[in-house]
Amino acid sequence: MTSRRRRRRTERAGPAGFLVVDKPQGWTSHDVVDAARRWLGTRRVGHLGTLDPLATGVLPLAVREATKLVPFLERGSKVYVGAIRLGEETDTLDADGEVVRRHEGSLPDEASVREALTAFRGEIEQVPPMFSAVKLGGVPLHRLAREGREVERAPKRVRIDRLELLRYEPPRIEVEVACSAGTYVRALAADIGARLGCGAHLACLRRTRSEPFASSQAAPAERLQHEAEQGVVEARLIPAVDALGLPVLRLGRDETRKVLHGAEIVASDLPLRTLATGSRVAALEPGGELLAVLEMGQGRRLRPLRVLHSVAPTG
Repeated sequence: MTSRRRRRRTERAGPAGFLVVDKPQGWTSHDVVDAARRWLGTRRVGHLGTLDPLATGVLPLAVREATKLVPFLERGSKVYVGAIRLGEETDTLDADGEVVRRHEGSLPDEASVREALTAFRGEIEQVPPMFSAVKLGGVPLHRLAREGREVERAPKRVRIDRLELLRYEPPRIEVEVACSAGTYVRALAADIGARLGCGAHLACLRRTRSEPFASSQAAPAERLQHEAEQGVVEARLIPAVDALGLPVLRLGRDETRKVLHGAEIVASDLPLRTLATGSRVAALEPGGELLAVLEMGQGRRLRPLRVLHSVAPTG
């Protein structure tokens, strides 16, 4: 029997949805995924947005059929609170790395820090850190970095919606950052240090929001492990239709069959007919389960973007 067949036999049937974990410090995002696979009895678990081992906080996981919906949610904006250590630069840009440079002079005052932060609000260019999963020629940059190599990286545009100073206690400052997906907060910390002329690295970081998921929905790993042992952890799953936050269309039997076969349907529901071209809709099969994400096209026609094939038409 192949390993794939063995995995299929050990898969436990269960609901689809999203589980929000409060990631512990020291765990990788993949560590959390592996733990969730044990808690839920399924291999079909994926995360929405990597958190470095140093970071804690909101890490949403897609479970079972919800893994097909990750592309619709993974680009949501993020909110972080963290501390930046002024006067020290590290090779990883955070506290997990080795100190490579120390500032010998005085540290900037609070007014200078506040002024420096204004330069990073809005759209900025950011160079991915060498210690990151970005690939160059198919090789992750962190692998090259561990070999002592540094290569040129193309900058990318990210968006900083909010960057506020919460506390000034040199050499440590605390900030809150609201930003687009794909932003490296440790690179932002290093760039702030460079602008201030003293260098800096990210001392600690906590993600408080990963749209549309918030810290109020997150549970620590210890609690989830206990709930898994009690057989109640799946009650925490957030239904996919709630997470998507899209207008909802309940399909009839004929429409369900068409969508399952990838065919377009006509938006006959009056509120949906007013949606602009390109708008998306969560389509439910007659029993109320999420069947697909549809997109409004020309002529009020809805085409399937993603179909959850495990849902069968009823009736």
